[in-house]
Parts: sequence; C-alpha cells; structure tokens
Amino acid sequence: MFKISYKLILGLGFVFVLNACVQPEVRPSGDDNKNTWGEEGNINDVDISDLDGNLTESEMIITEEGGRQVMERVPFSTSEYNSLARYGKGTIKGSIYVNGIYGDKVLGVNTRLYLNPVTSYSQQWYEESYLGGYKMEKADKRLFNYLKFTASNSEGDFAFYGVPSGSYYLIGTVKCSTQCGYETEKNIRIATRVSISGNQIIEQDLIRVEN
Repeated sequence: MFKISYKLILGLGFVFVLNACVQPEVRPSGDDNKNTWGEEGNINDVDISDLDGNLTESEMIITEEGGRQVMERVPFSTSEYNSLARYGKGTIKGSIYVNGIYGDKVLGVNTRLYLNPVTSYSQQWYEESYLGGYKMEKADKRLFNYLKFTASNSEGDFAFYGVPSGSYYLIGTVKCSTQCGYETEKNIRIATRVSISGNQIIEQDLIRVEN
C-alpha cells in the first residue's frame, strides 16, 4: 500500500512540474468575445455594409454623369458555402497598419477584421471591387453567416483562432488622415488572400503603403 501511494505521489509531482513548464499562448486582448463566426442571432449587431464596396475616394469609379458605377454581383452560391467547414484548429495572426506618405506607421487600433472564405462570390468582390475599384451591389445577407470576426488591440495586433482549413480573404481597415495624404480622416481598407491547413499557425500582416 505504501509503495502504491509513493508512486502515485511521484506521478502527481511529475504532472505538476510538466504543467508548470508549459507556457500558455499569448493572445491579443479583447479577442475572446469578438473572435467568432457570424450567426443569425447577432446579424444586426455587426454592420457588414463596408464589404459592399471600397471605402476611400481614390478607389471609386466615377461615371460621366457624376455618379458611382455599381457592379452587379455574381449569384450567391449556396452549394459553395454549405460545403465550407465551420470548425478547425488553425490560427491566423499578425498586425494591421498603413505605411504613411512619410514612411511612418499608422496602426489599425481596435479595428474590426474579417476572414471571408474564398468562393466565386467573394473572389468577384476581391478582384473587381478591392483591386479594380468598382462599387458593388449590396452584399447578400447570407454572407454574414460565413464570416469570422475579430478585433485588433491597442497595438494593432490581431488573431483568429479555430480557423478551418481553406483559403480566405483577410480584411481590415485603418483610419488615417494627413499621414496618408488626406485632408480629413479616411477609412482605408486592406485585404489579402491567405491559406491555412490543419493546425498551422500563419503569421500574416495586413499592410498598405500610401504613395
């Protein structure tokens, strides 16, 4: 009986020492309650209208009549979105900032970021709106259910946890004014494509350089 108790005590001591040596992962503050998938229950709590088109004036296509040209979206493919995994073990983290016209770094502080799965629907937005500069029709509300949200901290750092394998558009905005050559403060969108598999930890900054 004494030998069993002695071995048990040694075993418990070993587990205690092992746990003490394992350092917890450091996460940016404020992520725990914002790093979630969109759900029908909170669709009214998060505005995704800024995904309908670009945000800065320099990215808007102006027609001869003086209005903005609005591009029709491709059909929302339910089959594509229904095939997407909802659970995963991957991590995507980094910093969001703009390099201003004088080379100074403007951080995206306490700003919202999205992971938007790559589909025919989101690819059109990325190519035609983000890269091409066209204003898009209002996004289908069903898109909200497939976006993953987080927020950066006071130093511009962000992280997405539990990301399923696949490809995503990583999207965020930075507020900038004279440092970026604007007379008044503008919301500058930054987007890039990122892919992840399994339990990978991907480090991907969101950066834009203003000329």
